[in-house]
Amino acid sequence: MAELSTLARPYARAAFEYAVAAKQLQAWSDGLKTAAIVVVQTPVVSLLSSPSTTGAEQSSAMLDICGTELSVTLQNLVVILSENRRIQLLPQISQQFEALKANHEKAIDVEVISARDLDAEQQRQLSDALAVKLERNINMKVRLDKSLIGGAVIRAGDTVIDGSIRGRLTKLAESLNS
Repeated sequence: MAELSTLARPYARAAFEYAVAAKQLQAWSDGLKTAAIVVVQTPVVSLLSSPSTTGAEQSSAMLDICGTELSVTLQNLVVILSENRRIQLLPQISQQFEALKANHEKAIDVEVISARDLDAEQQRQLSDALAVKLERNINMKVRLDKSLIGGAVIRAGDTVIDGSIRGRLTKLAESLNS
């Protein structure tokens, strides 16, 4: 899949730069997500992968399905992608656009898996501490997993902080067995 990411990169970057310049970052984000969802639906995949379907037919079908969900400029992107037989790249374009958007907004999605429920104050304190450590705005999602026994596991991008008792017991067992 690295090849698809490579092909999608210039489209994602161009869309991002346009969205920033036009101050339409969220609208482009929403539109790309919608188009990415549509393009992976089974009937649409069949239509788009058919060699007999022209680029104009592909873009027309996509625009009919998406309706008014896509802005005029986003519709133009769909037409360009169809003409270049690259419309299947929309999921990768959307994903890379979101990464560029998060970096631009200095935001990061953080998943906290906790052994017990965290109240609002604990979540705020954890979010504040992570914001200082990661130097980003934190979009935190908390999930409960009682199998951790105690503590929490924090995932922020490539960073994983395992402060769970289960994680500590696993490390202790590994050190004893080596």
